[in-house]
Amino acid sequence: EDAAGRYISPFHDIPIYADAGKVRGERFMSLFFQISTKEPLNPIKQDVKKGKLRFVANVFPHKGYIWNYGAIPQTWEDPGHKDENTGCCGDNDPIDVCEIGSKVCSRGEVIRVKVLGTLALIDEGETDWKVIAINVEDPEADSYNDIEDVRRMKPGYLEAVVCWEFLLFLNGTGAEEDFALDVIKGTHEHWKALITKKTDGGGINCTNLTVSDSPFCCSQDCAKATVEAAPPCKAASPIPPEVDKWFYYQKN
Repeated sequence: EDAAGRYISPFHDIPIYADAGKVRGERFMSLFFQISTKEPLNPIKQDVKKGKLRFVANVFPHKGYIWNYGAIPQTWEDPGHKDENTGCCGDNDPIDVCEIGSKVCSRGEVIRVKVLGTLALIDEGETDWKVIAINVEDPEADSYNDIEDVRRMKPGYLEAVVCWEFLLFLNGTGAEEDFALDVIKGTHEHWKALITKKTDGGGINCTNLTVSDSPFCCSQDCAKATVEAAPPCKAASPIPPEVDKWFYYQKN
């Protein structure tokens, strides 16, 4: 629900340019939360892989996430579109955000961010952009305007991101603000095609409550019925001990 108590989809109903960051996982935590793109109203849930709840590995010397990890709503990395920069198709998810501000955000919190640059992860042959950004309300936000400011004010930070994510770094203009904004705009156009049924999204659930020209737009009563039909929450499962295991990045 939003602040007014209305049902929304975190994927489709948060405006991209009004509130451009949707935090889905807390900094320093090990639980791997995702926007559930294939479920009605796209709830934020802990990801499941091969039948098991997914956790974030501790890549030494980092514990869990090293930034506020989020996604930009109303974007979609189209698996049918080959990115001209990476040569790979999209990963079928909203575009990711690594927010580097000082505040540790709450899970599901909506924040406005200033885009600084981008990195590209090639994950199992798919393009997975990581937008580097800072909360506009961060005390130092005015001092950050591009990726070079991150290098200057947080020495070693980008290298830590590369180490943590095992990223393919796009050098030169590929990491700058203008390029990052172009990537975001492109994935927003792909989302527009998805939500208006001009592109077949396969298993992506496009139910929304605010996109008036979308054939998937539904009423609050419909959304309420969807939520009430969902199975009740169960007690949290205990965190398995292997979650605290440390991993060490070996350079080739």
